[in-house]
Amino acid sequence: MIVRSVEEISGSDRDIAGETWTSRRLLLKADGMGFSLHDTVIFAGTETRLCYKHHLESCYCVEGRGEIEAVADGRRYEIGPGVLYALDKHDPHILRAHTDMRLICVFNPACAGHEIHDPEGSYPLPSET
Repeated sequence: MIVRSVEEISGSDRDIAGETWTSRRLLLKADGMGFSLHDTVIFAGTETRLCYKHHLESCYCVEGRGEIEAVADGRRYEIGPGVLYALDKHDPHILRAHTDMRLICVFNPACAGHEIHDPEGSYPLPSET
């Protein structure tokens, strides 16, 4: 059984930050679950271009407000508490946070833990981590 808290992860090597976000990685590849689980905050007033070429991601919003824009067609979707979005086709997207936005994110395959986005907004191949 794995029991972990955000408090114990804060400030550890599982607490990773980028320019527009911070991600506390609760479950990682080494935990053997087949997916990773991240508690992520997107900072208010930011815009992040992402495209996970090697991972599928689902995000469930638990706090804050923002929007996600599908790059392919320009459609925008409001994100707020209780809203899930799933990037089931490696969808290029733009994530905008109107307020600090807290998301619970699941990645498949699991992230190793130290990943940050490359210039295209993607994480490296799982075999490279």
